[in-house]
Amino acid sequence: EMYRGDMATYFAERLDGFSISGLVRSYGNRYYRKPVAVGDIHWREPISVEMFKYAQSLTDKPVKGMLTGPYTMMDWSFNEHYPNREALAMALAEAIHQEAVELEQAGAKYIQIDEPAVSTRPEELEIAIKAMGVVTNGLKAHTLTHICYGDFEKIYPRMLDIPVDQIDLEMANSHYDLLDTFRKAPFTKAIGLGVVDVHSHVLESVDEVADGIRRTLEVIPAERIFVDPDCGLKTRTVEEAKDKMRVVVKAANRVKKELQLCPRISSSTHGAIRRARTRRASATARRTSSSRSGQWRRTRVGRSKPSTSPASPVSRSSSRMAAC
Repeated sequence: EMYRGDMATYFAERLDGFSISGLVRSYGNRYYRKPVAVGDIHWREPISVEMFKYAQSLTDKPVKGMLTGPYTMMDWSFNEHYPNREALAMALAEAIHQEAVELEQAGAKYIQIDEPAVSTRPEELEIAIKAMGVVTNGLKAHTLTHICYGDFEKIYPRMLDIPVDQIDLEMANSHYDLLDTFRKAPFTKAIGLGVVDVHSHVLESVDEVADGIRRTLEVIPAERIFVDPDCGLKTRTVEEAKDKMRVVVKAANRVKKELQLCPRISSSTHGAIRRARTRRASATARRTSSSRSGQWRRTRVGRSKPSTSPASPVSRSSSRMAAC
């Protein structure tokens, strides 16, 4: 994010069909150069893949691919070419889909398609849903979108139909008010739970962030909660950003310890566990074959298979968090 300048202009500069205008006020004293759609929008070449690869090379943990969504890019651009806003959004969706495919092929297991503008025009939510369907179509990665700072009561629960696996929301800045809304109509997707205010220089305490997570657990189960900042940390200094992230990690770890939760087992580890158990079961059956009947062996092997019941450690490990 720190390298991109504006999140819409960065991508527009690298797509065919856009020119870039002069400075336009965004909010407060922040300005950006607004894109102008002047021709057919087309994806030209990978935009974010090299940066993703570099970031991923620095860690063994998964790094998200980060894209700006088609509805937001449409809303934050001037349209001098397409007949209407929906047509521009759908053209952008095709281009952004291609970038998402490139990220997935580069190894991205999580792809975030930011749509901060979705909450500002409730009457156009259907356009956003339709466009996102094009972006995420066929992707195997875990997909998520970020929506922030709007009147969610006008788009909820319909926004749950946005075709992504997870929706990331600012919660700290709004004092977790959305939890009351979720009590009335359950939040059925995974949630990116914003727990620190990125528009404040004040550093939250671990206690208050942990309390926000606990409050959310009353409404949404742990396996569907991903804890993160409210929004991008670009408006904070590097040290402020690091300090806020340290608080997020400490608070999340504290609550996980309280609940005796541990990180989920990866699918590859999950498979290895199953294979090891099957091998052990087969070996046991072979060793006892001389003294037991064939029927006993079949029963023994059957019992050794991992249970698929809700209480099974293996089945629990397939969710985001598993009981230790």
